[in-house]
Amino acid sequence: MNRWHEMRDRWRRLDVIVRDVPLAGALAAVSLLPAAHGVGTMVGGLPHRPFDLLALAAVALQTLPLAIRRRLPILSVALVFVGFFIDQAQGYHSLAGTGLAIAILSSGARLGRRRWIVGALLTGGYVVLVVTLVGLGATETPLDFVTFYLTLVGVWLVGEWWRYTRAIDAERRRLIAERTREAERARIARDMHDVVTHHVTAMVVQAEAAHYITDPERMSASLDGISATGRSAISDLRGLLDLLNPDRAVPTLHALVDQTRRAGQPVHLTESGGAATGGETEYVAYRVVQESLTNALKYAHGADTVVRVERDAKRVALRITTDGMGSSVSSGGSGRGLPGIRDRVAALGGTFEAGPDSAGGFAVSAEIPVHITSRESQLHG
Repeated sequence: MNRWHEMRDRWRRLDVIVRDVPLAGALAAVSLLPAAHGVGTMVGGLPHRPFDLLALAAVALQTLPLAIRRRLPILSVALVFVGFFIDQAQGYHSLAGTGLAIAILSSGARLGRRRWIVGALLTGGYVVLVVTLVGLGATETPLDFVTFYLTLVGVWLVGEWWRYTRAIDAERRRLIAERTREAERARIARDMHDVVTHHVTAMVVQAEAAHYITDPERMSASLDGISATGRSAISDLRGLLDLLNPDRAVPTLHALVDQTRRAGQPVHLTESGGAATGGETEYVAYRVVQESLTNALKYAHGADTVVRVERDAKRVALRITTDGMGSSVSSGGSGRGLPGIRDRVAALGGTFEAGPDSAGGFAVSAEIPVHITSRESQLHG
């Protein structure tokens, strides 16, 4: 299957003329077979005439220009029509006449503003062909000529419909790409907020606490903590460069909790259920906890904070509670903190709540469905 896809991709990378040559060549070859003489399109009902050198020229004109029908549709349909004119006026009625329908279909599908001019010229050419056939003794009725013309019009309209649907599809893809870029920019902004706010808050808290430390060993430990937080911030900012990779490595909650503890916040982490599987769900879960701990450092420094994580095959449930925060943290608005986290969770089909709890503290709860990434689906498939 992979070999087939590889061959298909190589074929699609070839120039469009090269890809259209096989059809043109095949139709020409079949039309020249003795068994195919006189069994093609017949307009006017003129008696059949045996093939000669002029018939070979008519076949070539009706088939070979099909190789350029997508690159030069006007030239292609003009040459094919000339060949068709000769074919019908001389009574060859070759199978190559099918090329006219193919050329008209491609013209309707490829031409833009000039398509109506080309359509009018083809109509005029067909009128000349009908007059010529009548002058040569055509036996078909006017209704037969009109029916054939309407058939060609129908083929043209099919090409028009094809062109229209392709344009709609291209516009749809453009809009999807634009929305994806906008969503990615917003996502990067949220990640930047999460990383900078958390680490800078931790560093500020540690630096302010250092003013009150007189013991040299504790002072050294505090400075080490600030340095470690700074290095972690640099590491996370570098990780933003890999943000487009859905299988990127997710920092562990244990490292996040340890970092917050070094900033002077007592944090208790409990995890139950299965192990973290990585992917988008764990990444968003990490951001939920990170934003909650950042707010705890800001608004309730030194207050007990509990992080509970429950995992199963279908979802990751989180609850982060902090004593003494009250209602000082807004869970709405248009900021990039908790509202941004709410958007992240909602984007994965999860639920999110944040606000004061019954004990006078602040609680953040989230339930995030497990989303398996493309790499994981291949491993489990």
